[in-house]
Amino acid sequence: MLDSAIGFLGNAYLWVKAAHLTFVIFWIAGLFLLPRFYVYHHATTPGSAEDRAWVERERRTRAIILGPAMIIVWVLGIALAVHLGAWTQGWFHAKLLLVILLSGFQGWLGSYGRKLARGDRPLENKTLRIMNEVPGIMTAIIVVLVIVKPF
Repeated sequence: MLDSAIGFLGNAYLWVKAAHLTFVIFWIAGLFLLPRFYVYHHATTPGSAEDRAWVERERRTRAIILGPAMIIVWVLGIALAVHLGAWTQGWFHAKLLLVILLSGFQGWLGSYGRKLARGDRPLENKTLRIMNEVPGIMTAIIVVLVIVKPF
């Protein structure tokens, strides 16, 4: 029997872990995609056919990829944390903080998308390009925390 079978997930642990990682990939892919969409959308004329097409693409990305993936990541992640007893470990606290920040970033992306849909362009294109790097940097840090467990 696997050592991972000790927690409440039992032998399902590896399946839950695999599903968690799969949906993390979907979620992060969406978090890479949507800010890039905003960079392209930002250059369109508000109210144009191209503008409306970007609004719909962004809406679908949020509704079909980002929302469901984030929810599944959270549910499976909490199950894994309970199974492993990770709540007392420093690396987990840091990871949890970053996941909360990524969730907030997703909320900000939704808010910004609504502004773009109204025709508002409050940020500079350069700022949007920088925001496109946030998920990658945070993902790299999370991977190190989970694999290396530095504290």
